Amino acid sequence: MSLISTAPSPVFQDNLPQMDRFKMVTGTAHPDLAHEIACHLDVPLASAYVGRFPDGEIDIKVHDDMRGADVFLIQPTCPPVNEYILETVLLLDTLRRASAGRITVVMPYFGYARKDRKDEGRVPISAKVVANMLVASGANRVLTIDLHAQQIQGFFDIPVDHLWARPVLQEVVRDMKMDNLTVCAPDVGAVKLARAWAKNLDCGLAIVDKRRTSGDKVVMENVIGDVDGCDILLTDDMISTAGTIAEASRILKDKGAKRVFIAATHAVLCGPARERLAHAPVEQILVTNTVPLRGDLPDNLTQVSIAPLLSRAIQRIHKEESVSALFD
Repeated sequence: MSLISTAPSPVFQDNLPQMDRFKMVTGTAHPDLAHEIACHLDVPLASAYVGRFPDGEIDIKVHDDMRGADVFLIQPTCPPVNEYILETVLLLDTLRRASAGRITVVMPYFGYARKDRKDEGRVPISAKVVANMLVASGANRVLTIDLHAQQIQGFFDIPVDHLWARPVLQEVVRDMKMDNLTVCAPDVGAVKLARAWAKNLDCGLAIVDKRRTSGDKVVMENVIGDVDGCDILLTDDMISTAGTIAEASRILKDKGAKRVFIAATHAVLCGPARERLAHAPVEQILVTNTVPLRGDLPDNLTQVSIAPLLSRAIQRIHKEESVSALFD
């Protein structure tokens, strides 16, 4: 695995008077990303202790003065998800009781997003529950990347800044030598994202028709669009068990695709995902570092850092500037 990032550029050098009121705090979910963001902003992370009592309960102590500060709490919901969500809630309560002026939760990967509606009887709307927890615990704003369902923004009664990782990944894709490129959605749910990719790359669009047989098993039937002799870029917002995207890559090769590449934002990679990706007929897999990658990984997997994007967004939020201008 390799990591692609850009050189740090201290964005706050021309705004020194505001730095005294700017604070960044991280939990234990993804400290490497937090340190990289701090490096780009040229601002140190606040001193804090996040540990465990002997029985496993979370113990937190923030050492820096937070009174009246504009605080950014950096914490994705990566596995173990429940641990890190509770850690986030307790950090929020700590900062609120420390009289922080405003608290922005920087959650690059928002978990529990699959359950965004009540699609059958006697099931929770889990994404709404998590949103309620964050708001009730003291969050004033949320900054996230590529929500699994964009309507989740409406579950919050506070501002949500929703970023897209596509422009960051596209910079790498454009440097890759692809012939007769076609962007492909691995299922119908990813069509909107694939269409945006195809528009920006000025190429064709294809769709794999997926039929799900259970929560972790899918059956692929057809490919909509011409993929014969094409280099294919499979795009999705996340790779969880990799069943969908691995099967899609095999179907595309069977349909005559020349080479298959994958670009996805969140590399959750749980269960058999690593094994499936290692055996899938894929040339290269591009993911971002919204969640930490641990353990054995496929040799053809490349991480692209979203720290520069998050740094610019944090800067704009702190300076009360437009965040959407990042994508104009």
